[in-house]
Amino acid sequence: MKQIVWTDYFKYRVKLRGFNILNVEEILKRSTERYLDTATGRLVVIGKDGNVMVMIPYERDEENTITPITIHATSRQQINYRVKGGRFQNE
Repeated sequence: MKQIVWTDYFKYRVKLRGFNILNVEEILKRSTERYLDTATGRLVVIGKDGNVMVMIPYERDEENTITPITIHATSRQQINYRVKGGRFQNE
């Protein structure tokens, strides 16, 4: 099981944007839709919190510890655009 490091900033962003931290944890641990963001060098996971599609950039270390950076609402169109444009590459 992957260990998640919750930063104060990330918890603040989740609360500010009205997401459910338990759903976010499930996305981080179980979502199979993952990309490398070539612009930032960070890994990105995509999932749904209720009816809202979210994008979560994160970092992973050698021990497989995940540190989410922030969380954004997104759309399938935005993700497809980034994949087609080469910004997102399959992890």
